[in-house]
Amino acid sequence: MPDAAQLARFYDAAYSEGGDAAQRHSRWRALGAVAKAGHVIELCARAGIRPASTLEVGCGDGALLCELAARGFGGRLHGVEISRAAVSIARQRAQIEWVSLYDGSRLPAPDGAYDLGVLSHVLEHVADPAALLAEAARACAAVVVEVPLEANWSAGRRGKRRHALDVGHLQRLDRRGARALAARAGLSVAGELEDPLGREAHTFFARGAAGRARAGAKWALRKALHRLSPALARRAFTVHYACLCLPAG
Repeated sequence: MPDAAQLARFYDAAYSEGGDAAQRHSRWRALGAVAKAGHVIELCARAGIRPASTLEVGCGDGALLCELAARGFGGRLHGVEISRAAVSIARQRAQIEWVSLYDGSRLPAPDGAYDLGVLSHVLEHVADPAALLAEAARACAAVVVEVPLEANWSAGRRGKRRHALDVGHLQRLDRRGARALAARAGLSVAGELEDPLGREAHTFFARGAAGRARAGAKWALRKALHRLSPALARRAFTVHYACLCLPAG
């Protein structure tokens, strides 16, 4: 497992891309932030949580915090990130009050400093996800976690496993595993939801009309299967899982 310094170098390289690739991945992160923000807001609404302060752990370039700001949600928005390149981008976003570089382990915040913490597509990237989740819960009264559920038939293929490693995924979770992480962090799951992702996400990287048509057909099939049998869908392909975590008891 890589240490925090190795992870920081990995993500510095990713956020230091130039040219068309940088623009494309920036648009991809902005598109993903739309669904992620919806998940955060829905889970908090179910629990009656209206945070006056929000900390995103692993905020990347700040796309999700900006989407929350656009929807008038989260109160004061702060972020921490291990990549200097990402912090540099996020600090240019006026919607975010404060962004800091951190060591990937100890958050620069006192106990209970924030109403809400967000770890969106972060835990699958770290060597000890339960420890990071516990640290977020130390600083935040409630924590929303989102991860891809990649313990499935499709993601188990050699090419898919290689791609997951290429984008820095160190953990391969199913829903039970995600819940177990919360328990090991001393938390209980107070609400959860799943998302097979929208058509735009499935077609984003498709090339040409034929490629977009194939991607659109795959999206329609996955959406229908997830609607009919969520459990079978989780075994067949990757869905995104989000949950609201509160202190146990």
